[in-house]
Amino acid sequence: MSDRTKRDIAEAIRRIEPFANIEISCIDIPDTDNSIIALSAEEQRYMRPFSYKVRAYQRIESVTSSMPQEIYNQLLMQRGGKYAWEAIPNSDLKISDLDEHAIMGAVRGGIRCGRLPEATIREDLPTILEKFNLLHNGKLNNASAVLFGRDFYYYPQCLLRLARFKGTTKDEFIDNQRVTGNIYTLLDAAMSFFFKHLSLSGKIVGLYREEELEIPYKALRECCTNAFCHRLYHRPGSSVGIAIYDDRIEIENSGTFPPDMTMEKLLSGHNSEPQNLIIANVLYKSEVLESWGRGISLMISECRRVGISDPEFHTDGNSVWVVFHRRTVGQHPTATHQFPDSYPTSGKSVSVNW
Repeated sequence: MSDRTKRDIAEAIRRIEPFANIEISCIDIPDTDNSIIALSAEEQRYMRPFSYKVRAYQRIESVTSSMPQEIYNQLLMQRGGKYAWEAIPNSDLKISDLDEHAIMGAVRGGIRCGRLPEATIREDLPTILEKFNLLHNGKLNNASAVLFGRDFYYYPQCLLRLARFKGTTKDEFIDNQRVTGNIYTLLDAAMSFFFKHLSLSGKIVGLYREEELEIPYKALRECCTNAFCHRLYHRPGSSVGIAIYDDRIEIENSGTFPPDMTMEKLLSGHNSEPQNLIIANVLYKSEVLESWGRGISLMISECRRVGISDPEFHTDGNSVWVVFHRRTVGQHPTATHQFPDSYPTSGKSVSVNW
């Protein structure tokens, strides 16, 4: 390989952004005076999209073409960091647009569990929001609206769909609701819906009666928390859906598992890779997200504790859905509006208008 060829290749590689680690090698062809120049690149999925001469390309089968802007933007958001949808600033969003009671409820939850210092409660809202990485250079980001917003005209994806179907298909509704709100409001709404439509069993322990949902509360809450925390928010038409049937519960959210996450890794111990780092951090500090990377094992262990089937985890590349199997088929559980004090839904009390 001549020096000029080496320079031309190096110059071409320098025009790739962001910088790509590419190994150059020269392979001699046996019994000839010819050789092959081979370029190899390690998989750098989290650096996508790459551009060449300030333009991105995609290859479908044998055809290379310019990458559509929508796909380019989606890949940028998947790269995370300042390109992540949650981190994008919204100059029209003001601190007065956020729910101060929700913010302080999150702070109290963090102090109570030891994840925030007690002095946090005495700080002003801008300082708290900065420490939560929700306010930067005087501008609030999208994550602040998802976590603590009050008006969702420009955030229609902050939506929870709730349905109780008759039987095991979607042919007939018993109950059908749509709730918009921040994560704390939606989590409360989800847990209230479970208490309304699932059976409660009780037993006497000492002087007290302990009641438990037919699907363990902790498993359902962890699943809903994960759905709100790890979903893809950049699609305005997306949402979280909860469907209760006679034989099962399905909880669905927009998104997918991390690219290198196999089902085996998912069901065993694995490192947590939150889709939305800012949102996950706030939920963790406010004690809504209990831990890193053990949510699925918690759901499984809770179901096994009460003797029901392990939950099933599915994805089609666009959505993730979890299926909990109920014990009784064809029996409509008695509705209840009781909310046991032993099962708080979040760190604050929220009134939901149905």
